[in-house]
Amino acid sequence: DNFVIIYELLDETMDHGLPQSLDSTILRSFITQEGNRMADDSKSKPPVALTNAVSWRAEGIKHKKNEIFLDVVEKLNLLVAANGTVLHSEINGAVKMKSFLSGMPELKLGLNDKLMFEATGRSGQSRSGKSVELEDIKFHQCVRLARFENDRTISFIPPDGEFDLMTYRLDTHVKPLIWVEAVVEPHRGSRIEYMIKTRSQFKSRSVANNVEISIPVPPDVDSPSFKSSVGNVTYLPDKDCVVWTIKQFHGGREYLMRAHFGLPSITRDDAEGKAGSGGGGMDTSWKKPIGVKFEIPYFTVSGIQVRYLKIIERSGYQALPWVRYITANGDYQLRMA
Repeated sequence: DNFVIIYELLDETMDHGLPQSLDSTILRSFITQEGNRMADDSKSKPPVALTNAVSWRAEGIKHKKNEIFLDVVEKLNLLVAANGTVLHSEINGAVKMKSFLSGMPELKLGLNDKLMFEATGRSGQSRSGKSVELEDIKFHQCVRLARFENDRTISFIPPDGEFDLMTYRLDTHVKPLIWVEAVVEPHRGSRIEYMIKTRSQFKSRSVANNVEISIPVPPDVDSPSFKSSVGNVTYLPDKDCVVWTIKQFHGGREYLMRAHFGLPSITRDDAEGKAGSGGGGMDTSWKKPIGVKFEIPYFTVSGIQVRYLKIIERSGYQALPWVRYITANGDYQLRMA
């Protein structure tokens, strides 16, 4: 059914076997769903964006209200050993933009980049700890790379709408933002008890929203009962885990949760009387790491900051830049003792 559209897309994106235009916004402007019919005058000339130096933005864009939204989103990958040692920590960040600007604006973005401070002779600021050394930076095609390599200035003409301006990575030691401890007490194969303690290790003015702590349990448990100081606890038998949900987790707080399960089956060691002292010789293969999901608005774990966002356009209109910071979980796991 979509043969015609796919054929048209290939015809427009490739020219003599070379990529011509791969921007979905530009392609959408001259390929339609209804049999791809175009007016005779549009067939004779290529779209303006293809012959333009700025292929990712069409000319003559107009908005009633000129605004640009900038989100700095960081995801924290963390692996903590059973003894509390941080084995791996990594920050994956992205600067996402949503542009509603008229004309052909020129934007300049300034971050507290350590190398930029050093390049512009402000090494004092880079040593004061208020700067961040970004690694593995990847830019959208609109950024002028020559200018960035010269003086670390991020200068660009943005596409209209939503796009990722840049992504980066920081391979740095980070202490866990949400700490979870689990004490598991098996009772001779008949029942099992959990005591879960969680603690937020960020500043009290910040709040983590929609926190979900997933604690693995044996696959054959039954009769669950829970008692928690805050939030809701749910047993998910299809995933063999208990999920403790906390709607809002303020910084510097500590909460407790207790869970009690029955164990209908007994292990072979218990049946043969070979269980170790202090409890049954249970199979511990179900002890996967504890997973944590969260989102902390108005906070970045790396300390990255947008110092300025300048908007320059020939008509001289005033535009409103909006900046927001978010830290969320990536692959965030704590191994059980």
